[in-house]
Formats: sequence, structure tokens, C-alpha cells
Amino acid sequence: QVQLVESGGGLVQAGGSLRLSCAASGIIGGTGTMGWYRLASGEKRELVADITSGGSTNYADSVKGRFSISRDNSNKTVYLQMNSLKPGDTAVYYCKAFIIRSGRLNVYWGQGTQVTVSS
Repeated sequence: QVQLVESGGGLVQAGGSLRLSCAASGIIGGTGTMGWYRLASGEKRELVADITSGGSTNYADSVKGRFSISRDNSNKTVYLQMNSLKPGDTAVYYCKAFIIRSGRLNVYWGQGTQVTVSS
């Protein structure tokens, strides 16, 4: 059974920082692109940032210069460092990962972690 376990969400004041973590566990052959999405109330789920197994990164325009994504391939973990947080960043953040299992590439999602930024 493959699981993505997220941590690091919480309540922070505008201008503050949070660091999200997402660790993949289970019988895993390897991990491909890993990323973070968010879902705000009344909005569509959107990509925040993702990172390939080789380290290439991609960011939403709204977070460029403030957020940084990284990964630890040996521990199958992806991180999202969020700085200069704004109330508009308030959302449930979900981890997504492409994982090789039983010779096939599958997509997995975490359970989500709430990030709330107060003004």
C-alpha cells in the first residue's frame, strides 16, 4: 500500500513562513515528478509547484519568488518552503506524486493539509 503523508500545515500571520513535507511510504519502485496543489474555498484546485526526479522545478506565477520546492529522493520526500505568506495562500494543500509500483507508473495523492494565513 502506497501512502503520501503530509505535514507542516497550520495557522500563520501574513508575512510568515511554513514548510510542508510529504513523504511517500510503501513498496515503491521509484518516484517521478512530485508536486503540491492547493484548493481554496470556492476555487478550483491549482498547481502550486512541482519538481521532477532530476530536480527541474515549475511554479505557479502567484508563488514565484516566495515558495520553493525541493525533494529528497533517498527518503522519497518532497518539501514546500513557503515564505512571505499572504491571506490569498489560504487553502488545503495536497501532495501529488507519480510512483512506480509493480512495474507501473501510478498517481497518488496525499490527504491534504490546511494552511491558513491571517491578515
